[in-house]
Formats: sequence, C-alpha cells, structure tokens
Amino acid sequence: MLKQFGALPTERRARQMKERDYLWCLLNQLLDDQEELDQLCPTCRAEAEQERCPGCGALIQASGVNPSFDMERFRRLKEDEGT
Repeated sequence: MLKQFGALPTERRARQMKERDYLWCLLNQLLDDQEELDQLCPTCRAEAEQERCPGCGALIQASGVNPSFDMERFRRLKEDEGT
C-alpha cells in the first residue's frame, strides 16, 4: 500500500497510519479496480482479467502454481525462522 502512495515505512505519515487506514485504502483500491473493469465491454473485460506476465505480457496458464516460487528457499527460510 505504501508503494502506491510513494511512501517509505519510516516516514511520519506512514508510521501514523493505523490498521483501519490500510484496510480503508485497500478497500477503495479494490472498488476502483472493479469500477474500471465495469467500464469495459465483455470482450475487453475477459482479456483484462487474464493472468499475464508483467514483463512480456504473455498469457500465463492458470494452474494455481507460481512457477517462480522456490520451494527449497522457502523451506530453508522456514527452518531458520524456527531456530
């Protein structure tokens, strides 16, 4: 959320935010996104809702698995956290 507003976590305005402020911002962003989708024709909306690579724009098959996720690194970090 702070990235969207160009704020660092150490800035006074960011430190003063409460959980409800983050929730309010997130809710309004979701509503804004939905409003943008509602303005599209059915064909454009279907295309906009497709999962695409942020780099090249290629269509990503919705398998429910993140191909960039490194399970071994996750396990190592999880083990380090437990000690």
